[in-house]
Order: sequence, then structure tokens, then C-alpha cells
Amino acid sequence: MVKLEMNSSSTNINGSESVTSPAELNSDDATWILTSAFIIFTMQSGFGLVESGLVSQKNEVNIMVKNAVDVIYGGLSYWLYGFAFSFGIAEGTNAFCGMGYFAMDVEAEQGDVFALYFFQMSFATTATTIVSGAMAERTHLHAYTIYSFTNTISYVFPAHWLWGEKGFLKELGAIDIAGCSGVHLVGGVAGLVASIMLGPRLGRYDNSVKQGKPGSLTNVLLGTFMLWWGWLGFNCGSTFGMRKWLLASRSAIVTLNGSIGGGILGIAYSYYYRKGKLDVAVFITGILGGLVGITAICAVCRPWEAFLIGFIGGLVACGSCDIIDRLKVDDPVGCIGTHAVAGIWGMIAVALFVEEDELEGLSDARGLFKGGSVKLLGVQLLACVVIAAWSAMTTWLQLFLINKILPIRLTREQEIIGTDKLEHGIDCNDSEDDIFGLENDTLEGEEDGVDSFGEYTKNEALANRHGANMDQILTIRNLPGYANYGLESSSGSHLSKRKMTAEVGVQVDLQDA
Repeated sequence: MVKLEMNSSSTNINGSESVTSPAELNSDDATWILTSAFIIFTMQSGFGLVESGLVSQKNEVNIMVKNAVDVIYGGLSYWLYGFAFSFGIAEGTNAFCGMGYFAMDVEAEQGDVFALYFFQMSFATTATTIVSGAMAERTHLHAYTIYSFTNTISYVFPAHWLWGEKGFLKELGAIDIAGCSGVHLVGGVAGLVASIMLGPRLGRYDNSVKQGKPGSLTNVLLGTFMLWWGWLGFNCGSTFGMRKWLLASRSAIVTLNGSIGGGILGIAYSYYYRKGKLDVAVFITGILGGLVGITAICAVCRPWEAFLIGFIGGLVACGSCDIIDRLKVDDPVGCIGTHAVAGIWGMIAVALFVEEDELEGLSDARGLFKGGSVKLLGVQLLACVVIAAWSAMTTWLQLFLINKILPIRLTREQEIIGTDKLEHGIDCNDSEDDIFGLENDTLEGEEDGVDSFGEYTKNEALANRHGANMDQILTIRNLPGYANYGLESSSGSHLSKRKMTAEVGVQVDLQDA
């Protein structure tokens, strides 16, 4: 069992120490940190509801399962090695990583270490959960499970650089109170790399396959409320102590004002760019962009500044999501713009608005608008570049190696079937076959084909009946109203390629029945 003494120096965010570093925590401080961590833990539910509500109904259960996997396997890896690399302070700790808490277990009297561990584990699992949204609807669960275990690597080293003993960004004076770069930029950049490597979902940009209906926009809004609640724990808990309750109170108001600014921007942006309609996805992107933008500076700026920072955070999040979509980078839930781009803005905002903290004496840093120097801006930008590069590199390497062992991307047919049915045996709610009562039909006089996963499918039998290949059958079955063409029954199988071409607008070379 390891017994290590925690750093007893005063907590400071000007670079010598971080607000999120432990400093002689007493029982009240530990209670505050644990309570905040419990609140942060509920963000997993919020992310799950938002993501499952935005993907098609045939994938919504799978996305919730992946959020649970993040906690299970991400929590395991953080316990085994993550906390050690982030906050270890034993011999060998250096500017790049910590040492000393592998398979973390300390003496009972070191409850402050347990409190810090649980708090930071919630941060680590959040960083991975962000990525799951960008990979949604086209990723094998077994491959993603491996990634959820290994992805702790992407988070723990930036966490040490920013908040750990001897972390080099902390020593340079980088300020990130609650994880704007350490959590959100890490997760957002990882999502960008994963989206590019996986490629877009079928039919996302070429209309070759119809897109499923969103799972539930009601769940999206409910999940947003849960994230809102969790963010207060995120930011207020990062003041790291009951004794700093004055700072925590300020963080609550600043966080709320940031979300208000982002929400107002989301409403305005939606009405302007969505032809007078309040688009739910745009609306919640504005709110979350505002929350991400205020995360780095939540304890050391004015409420009116928080509103402005949140407003701009919502703008860059909504705008970048549209730009990313035009570039044909498929991000089903908008995590890249919301977390990566708004995260960069949040780090820049620190260099503009941070003030000397006369309330608790936690900072002697000042932003450019408060008479400070340009040095802080340079340090904040350096932190963004270094952390983004690390996240991109480690994400690419993990996915590349995992794909050598297990395929990450679903096949065309698997993606059409949907992950709920493919990996959990659950019939999706928006299945065309189910709507027309055809899901369990067996074609008259023919046996269903069997795919490589042992799932029975009608596609092979349909192809044999009509003299078509599998790609043609898949194309027809995923066109709106395909059931009207009567492929499924003998009585309705008399279709010609002339009729199909006329009614569908696609040349399909099928034999007349």
C-alpha cells in the first residue's frame, strides 16, 4: 500500500499551483469534492440522453451502452494507471507525467487522495464519453470497448501538464480551472480524428441510404438539463475545497451566466439560419458551447464577462458545427464544434478576461483587457496546441492499432441493420420492415440467407428472386417507401426496372417477375 504526502503549498492558478491541485484538504473540503464528483458523475446520463436522442432510433440503445462502457473500462484504466500518471508525486515524477499511485490504494487516513481520485476519474470518463458521440452509428461495440480502456492515455498526461506536480504547462502559467482544454479540447479533438478515420455514415452526404429518424428530441433536452446540472458540479467543485466557498459561489453564477449567453446565441442563430425555426440541436449546441467556453475561467471573471464569453462560445460552437458539416466531416452530435472549438475559445478568453483575485488571493494573473501582458495569451495558445496535438496523435494511434485487431467500422449491411439489432438483438422502432409487418416474414418457397454474423436476412433471398446483386437490394430497401414496390411478397413482385426508375429515380437492373 502506498502512502504519499500531498503537496502542502498554497493553491494558486497563476502557474505555480492549480486550483484543481490538492492542498491540505480537510474533511469539509473532501466532502465538497465528493459531492461535486457525484454531481459530475450524473453527466454520463446527460451525455447519453443527448447522444441517443440525436442518433437514429436503431442505434439509440447502443449509444447508451457505450456511455456505460466508458465508466466501466475507462474507470478501470484510470484506477490502474491513469491517476498515477496525472497526480502521482513519488520519485520519478517529472514535467511530463506523475508517478506513485498505480492501482491506487492508499492508507485510510489519506482520504483526501481518494476524494481527488474520484473527482478526477469523473473528468477522465467525461473526456471519453465526448468521443462516443462523434463515432456514433458506425462503430463496433467490441472495438469501442477497447478504445474506452486505452483512451485514458489521451486525458491523463494533459491533466498532469495542467494540474499535476511539476506539470510543465502549470509551471509556464497556463490557466484552466475546470478542464476547458484538459477535458473538452482533448475529447473534441479525439472526436475529430475518429470522425475522419471512420468516414461519414451511409447516405449522410450522398443520399444513397435514407437517414433514420432521431431517437427523441425530448431526451436531448432532458439530457441537456442533466449536463447543465453536472456542469455546476464540474466548475464549482474545481475550486477544490469547502474553505473556498466564496469562490465556488462565484463559479456558480459565472457558469450559469455563461450558459445563458450561449443559449441566447443558440436561439438567435437557429432562427436566423434555420428559416425562423428553433432547431433543438442548434439550441442545445449554443448552451453547451457557452458552458465549455466558461469552464477555464469560471472562478475568476465577472458575471457580465461570463455572459459575453458564453455568447461567443455558443457562436463558435454553432458556426463551427455547420462548417464541419459542410466539409463532410460527419459528427452526429456536434461534439467537435461544441467541445474542441469552444474549448479553444475558452482558453483564449482566460488571456483576455482573467483578473487578480482579491477574494481569496488565488491569482496574480491579469488578462489583456485587465492590463496584463501578451505572455499569458501565448501560454494559453501553447497549451491548446500541445494538448490538441497530443489528443490527435494518441487517438489516431489507438484507433489504428485497434483496427488491426478488430474492425472498428461497421460494414454497409451492418450499419443499415443498426447497432441495436446487430449487437443487442433489439428491433429498432423505425424499421421499415416492422412498420409494414414484414420483419419476421419468410419469403414464400425460399429460405433466408445468413450473413457473417449469423443474423438471418432477407437480402440474399430477395437478390436471388429478382436476379439482382446485394448492393441493388440494399439500395432499394433503404429508399423511402421501398415496401410499396412489393419485393417482399409474390403477389407484389411484378415490378419492372422501368417502373422502378420512374418512381424512384434510380436505375436498378432487376429482372421482371
